[in-house]
Amino acid sequence: MTITNPVENHYGVGGILDSILKALTDMGKDVHQLTPIDLAPVDEFHIRGRDATIELARRASLTARMHILDVGCGLGGSARYLATEYQCHVTGVDLTQEYIDVATALAKLVGLQEAVRFRQANALELPFNDQAFDIVWTEHVQMNIADKHGFYSEIARVLKPGGRLVFHDIFQGTGGEPHYPVPWAEERSISTLAPIANMKDILEGAGLLVLDWADRSDHSIEWFQNMVEKMQNAGPPSLGLHLLTGKTAKEKFANVLRNLKEKRIVVFQGVTGSRAERPATGRGLAGS
Repeated sequence: MTITNPVENHYGVGGILDSILKALTDMGKDVHQLTPIDLAPVDEFHIRGRDATIELARRASLTARMHILDVGCGLGGSARYLATEYQCHVTGVDLTQEYIDVATALAKLVGLQEAVRFRQANALELPFNDQAFDIVWTEHVQMNIADKHGFYSEIARVLKPGGRLVFHDIFQGTGGEPHYPVPWAEERSISTLAPIANMKDILEGAGLLVLDWADRSDHSIEWFQNMVEKMQNAGPPSLGLHLLTGKTAKEKFANVLRNLKEKRIVVFQGVTGSRAERPATGRGLAGS
């Protein structure tokens, strides 16, 4: 089937599951006896990987049995972590069908098929009822979504009264246009970074009040510096994010590091709370 959406076309490189299973086998892993930690080097497609997920979960003050929606879930690494470590009910959505297929297959391989579920969906038209989730979780997603107000308003719609958006994302810094290619875009046509200076107004305009806000750019520089140096000295590891970023992986990672150092991009984590109970819109196709 031909992919016509340019964003899905960028991420759906083909053969991802086969590449992951081959890498695991080459590492001496039994693919029928995997644990979630075995997948961590590849299934958390965001800066600082599993470390950032752990940090963000702590920032979110999660409790067991919360219903969480992971928007832009990728291969499902964060969703599986939240289900395993916090016993939350997690639903992941992503625009890229291949990611959903791989996320579902990996969940089954590690025995979490009953704890997490994944479905293809557009973040601007989430197929869920109003006020369905305690937490909406998103990492490295808005960079490809031009309609920021629509994106955050849709998140606000599916949050329960008192629910929270928890995010870890890349924003436009003060140093000018980023250098391309980068992991989220080969060139600027599908890159729509929100300026960090505007973010609080964007969030509050969508009905989300900023409760916590932290610049993680310096930590991101350190992490990418280590990644780039390791790739230069020893080449890419058998299992890693390069399996998702194609032939230009090395250039993309180097550009992210350069963009961070030149403040062309910044990385922030944050928590927002939904405003007082809003009237239901009647939108959505299915509950959580």
